[in-house]
Amino acid sequence: MRTAKDCFKILRDIRDTSMATVGKDGLPRLRIIDTMLVESDDEGDRLYFLTARGKDFYRELMENRYVAITGLNDRWETVRVRGKVANAGQELLEKIFIENPSMNNVYPGDTRDILEVFCLYEGEGEYFCLATEPIERESFSFGPGEVTEKGYEITNECIGCGTCSTGCPQKAIDDGQLYVIRQNNCLHCGRCYENCPVQAIIRK
Repeated sequence: MRTAKDCFKILRDIRDTSMATVGKDGLPRLRIIDTMLVESDDEGDRLYFLTARGKDFYRELMENRYVAITGLNDRWETVRVRGKVANAGQELLEKIFIENPSMNNVYPGDTRDILEVFCLYEGEGEYFCLATEPIERESFSFGPGEVTEKGYEITNECIGCGTCSTGCPQKAIDDGQLYVIRQNNCLHCGRCYENCPVQAIIRK
């Protein structure tokens, strides 16, 4: 089972990730931001990134305190997380520049004083891999965050007809008196939900 730390390390290896915030107009904003550092201690796993105080990204983080992050590597592994961020100031700035030496070309010398570090410390996420058959997915939380249940579930109204199983793109539904969806292999596409003849499948 993959932990938040495992998934944060995948994002760190990807480095150039998509980060989403909400702008003043209430509309989503998406940009490429580098994941700079992953650390863990007794308080949990945390992911760090930075931005300059003059940027819209900085203002959106300070006003809303939430971010969503997604990254895809060359092994078709996707990690997406969303959660709360805190301004960590400049205490870790030196360490981040050591771990990410290319930053010295972007903000040379004293110009780095315009930067502030942010910490993603609480939330939930998901690991998703399209390279396996069937696909794999795992949910996780970090900090005080909790996992939000998603996907579909077959209820006791199931009549065992097998329509859901034969129609599943990933063959992720096991037969029995009551059919069961293997959640770690489910695409969440909803095909079983739409095609069940007795509406025995519910959306979580």
